[in-house]
Amino acid sequence: MQRRFGSLCDDFYVSSRLYLKLELSLERETVLHFFERISREYPTMRKFRRRDDGGLVLEEEDGEGAACRWLRLEPMCLRFGFFSPPDASAYQRFARFILEQAPYHLTLSEFDIDNLELVYGFEMEYRGNHDQLVAETFYADHPFAAFVLGEEAAHAIDVQPYLGIALTPACDVQAHVEIKSRTSTFEVRTGEYDQQIISVYLMTRKYWGFGASTGLLDAHALLCRHADHLAVEKVVPILVNPLAQAIASRP
Repeated sequence: MQRRFGSLCDDFYVSSRLYLKLELSLERETVLHFFERISREYPTMRKFRRRDDGGLVLEEEDGEGAACRWLRLEPMCLRFGFFSPPDASAYQRFARFILEQAPYHLTLSEFDIDNLELVYGFEMEYRGNHDQLVAETFYADHPFAAFVLGEEAAHAIDVQPYLGIALTPACDVQAHVEIKSRTSTFEVRTGEYDQQIISVYLMTRKYWGFGASTGLLDAHALLCRHADHLAVEKVVPILVNPLAQAIASRP
């Protein structure tokens, strides 16, 4: 995946989020047994820490440009991801192992699952007004241009398109795309910009409670197939490449 998508941007990562309806029991013994099982399978995942928001994280010691796996437990969510995965199979093996172990160690039930989400993150560095960049790249010939690029607009300050589609008639499988800017109005006002990340996110999501039951492994595999197809056929040519070209064309 790094060879396939990483060459198109400064950073690329994949992450998954399993959202629950009931709070996890994040007791000491439960967490340690789960993390120890993960660490036995992936010995480089030895860095254990608690975030300021209370989330519990197990991750690899990352080096510059190195692949890095991580896993995070929150009261109502299990998150895991892979920065710069070398290929799709490396991430899918990691995800499959996590999803095989989680129900046993965390006592998860199908009734407890709200949705499973897969995210492809394309990140590009840009020193300048991210919102102006997005407006000029994607809305110059769009009816929205009359607002975001019109004569009344001294600056574009919040241009972060977020679009979603249903991939099934029942709307239980969905796909969303988002462009996330990180420019503050202070930077726009002063004209002094930091080098910051502008992100393109592709999210595929499966909701439970619709039709026949679906196992976690099958659901994740389905989301991977949808994400890979949409990334290649839609997101890269329509969003990532034009944004990268626009950044490269600016001084």
